[in-house]
Amino acid sequence: MDHHLIINMIIKTIGGVGIFLLGMRQMSDGMQAMAGDQLRQMINKVTDNRLVATGVGAAITALIQSSSVTTVMVVGMVNAGVMTLRQSIGVILGADIGTTITAWIISFKIADYGLPLLGLSALVYLFVRHDRTRFIALFTMGLGMIFFGLEIMKLGFMPMRENQDFILLLARFSPDSFGGLLQCVLIGALVTAVIQSSSATVAITITLAQTGMITYDAAVALVLGENIGTTITAFLSSLGATTWARRTAYAHISIKILAVLFMLPLFNSYIALLNSLLPVTIPIANKIAFAHTGFNIFLVTIFIWMVKPLADFLVFLVPERHRVDARLAFFDTRLLDTPAVAFKQSQAGIEHLMSRVQQILERLEKTLVSPKDPIDKKLQQDEQDIDLLQKDLVEYISALLSHNLSAEDRIALQKQIRLADEYESISDHVVIIVKLRNKIVKAGLKMTDQDKANLLDLHAFIMSYVANINELVKSGDRQIFKKANQDGKLFNQKLRKFRKIHLDRLGGKYGSPGLSLFYVDILSSFRRIKEHALNVAEIIAIER
Repeated sequence: MDHHLIINMIIKTIGGVGIFLLGMRQMSDGMQAMAGDQLRQMINKVTDNRLVATGVGAAITALIQSSSVTTVMVVGMVNAGVMTLRQSIGVILGADIGTTITAWIISFKIADYGLPLLGLSALVYLFVRHDRTRFIALFTMGLGMIFFGLEIMKLGFMPMRENQDFILLLARFSPDSFGGLLQCVLIGALVTAVIQSSSATVAITITLAQTGMITYDAAVALVLGENIGTTITAFLSSLGATTWARRTAYAHISIKILAVLFMLPLFNSYIALLNSLLPVTIPIANKIAFAHTGFNIFLVTIFIWMVKPLADFLVFLVPERHRVDARLAFFDTRLLDTPAVAFKQSQAGIEHLMSRVQQILERLEKTLVSPKDPIDKKLQQDEQDIDLLQKDLVEYISALLSHNLSAEDRIALQKQIRLADEYESISDHVVIIVKLRNKIVKAGLKMTDQDKANLLDLHAFIMSYVANINELVKSGDRQIFKKANQDGKLFNQKLRKFRKIHLDRLGGKYGSPGLSLFYVDILSSFRRIKEHALNVAEIIAIER
């Protein structure tokens, strides 16, 4: 065998696969940037209804053109606790159908247009500043790269059609016998596991079949194996994740392996059925795409009625292990490959931060009444956890901002960073109040019943103030600032009144200069909490 010929084939194959994979990524990024809101709406529709979950999985995968990204996203969402195992199985089944769209795109005879499509799209992407136009260009640029990569692979394989040694080598891998069928399945699974893209290996299979280097039967057998190999991505993403996330990855693997095992003894019958359904004149690329879709429809038809028993079996198969720190669940880096979902998770992180701040404010009331209570230590630990939450959230959002995002999503993420900073500052001032209250006790100073009642009054007001702002943040109400500003003025009036009442006692029987220093600082910290909460309202109210 001519070594130069082999080297030329290897170079073109590697180059073609690389361009193809990059094109898949660009096409997926472009579509996600364009359809971010639609993706989030679809994800919100995922319920325990298996048909709905399957439909959502198929739609999402058809949009982002990658079942691997969809399954990794699902593993991440289960890991974050926002999707159940049963829901995830339904979405994964839908992804198995959605991913076959790529094979149909590849099967169309438009590879000759790949390079001009790539060039024109690149020019638009580089020189046009309108976001939506640039994302459309990114999508079509990815499509052009896919077809250009396929053409390069085809050119690499073409000279090998007449090489007898290479033909004899490929002839060894034929599904004519059960052993040969297993070999084809294993090769397809192994290559896909290495490349981590079933779309790429299906493209290689179609290219080999188009150049006459493998038969249609061998191509279908390889496709069966490629369906197993694609599960490696979900498995790798589940390493180090929660038990439920690992169960989700194993669900994906189990479904594919069981479906292929079921298909193996029926392989010849399946080929005969395909040959009877498809005209002889249909291009082999379309026949392979049809076989790929048919297998996955068969797979979904079987397993869609077995979601509950499969979930129960996986719960038994993968026992619960030690709990993973839930703090990081909201910021799972697995989700960064799907910015639309990652955005949703960063918003969940903000809401979690809001909830933690609300909790720390609730604990403050007991500290004001009974200083040196054990709750003080718990409160200070909560504040440290909030600091870590803010740090994790800002790092997560910063990583997300490096992806292709619409201008609206980018602005929303920048707002989230500011919101995280404001909420963390609220927790800081809660701890300052606790420390000031403890200093009063340590110094042997005593507040009057009136001062205590006034502090509890302020605390109750600020609790309600922050809670109302939190609800308005969740709803996205842009009238939030107007109402918060009005309530803030009422708070200021109340604070000035209480400060005057306290200071009027100076020089009297119950007046103490030392106490006043601490007490006035406590009032100032309450005012700072109000100001940070008002800043939250202002951030939400800003249009741009």
